[in-house]
Amino acid sequence: MADTKASHSTAAAKPEDAIAALTADHKKVKALFTEFKRLKEQDDAQEQKAELVSRICMELKVHAEIEEEVFYPAVRKQIDDEDLVDEALVEHASAKELIAQLEEMDPEDDLYDAKVTVLGEQIDHHVKEEEGEMFPKAKKAKINTPELAAQMAERKAAVQTALGEEDDGGSKAGARGSKRSRTDKGMRSS
Repeated sequence: MADTKASHSTAAAKPEDAIAALTADHKKVKALFTEFKRLKEQDDAQEQKAELVSRICMELKVHAEIEEEVFYPAVRKQIDDEDLVDEALVEHASAKELIAQLEEMDPEDDLYDAKVTVLGEQIDHHVKEEEGEMFPKAKKAKINTPELAAQMAERKAAVQTALGEEDDGGSKAGARGSKRSRTDKGMRSS
């Protein structure tokens, strides 16, 4: 029994199938958006919303990066549907634009909740297309998903490290913090 637990924790750290890994990411982000819907109804949850949206943005940036750099190129080579991958890339670009906007906002800002909601809807649509069309075509094409899973896990760790250093360096937090500082200073000098 202990061996099963050990192999399960290893599998969680490095999934054996690329499609299973991406699907797990989809479920994780969907749960985060569901949590946001709950928090949106609370009056005193601004800080929690900010933290949650930060997590959503981080998860989506990492996920998009590994799909674009590892999974999509492999799919493009193996399936006869260029449009499917192209549309996924355009959907990523749209999501990245909303993510960038959200990272510069505070929960009290106009349209904050609306932008998070729209981002969730876009991601939901994107996930349905991937899981309903792209993943079945990738399976049918017999793409080497264990090999891709290993490449994706390696790239994911590198991206998480790079983004974590960026956040710790203050660029994202600094932007949010400097926005508050400018606002607070403006209020004090009035």
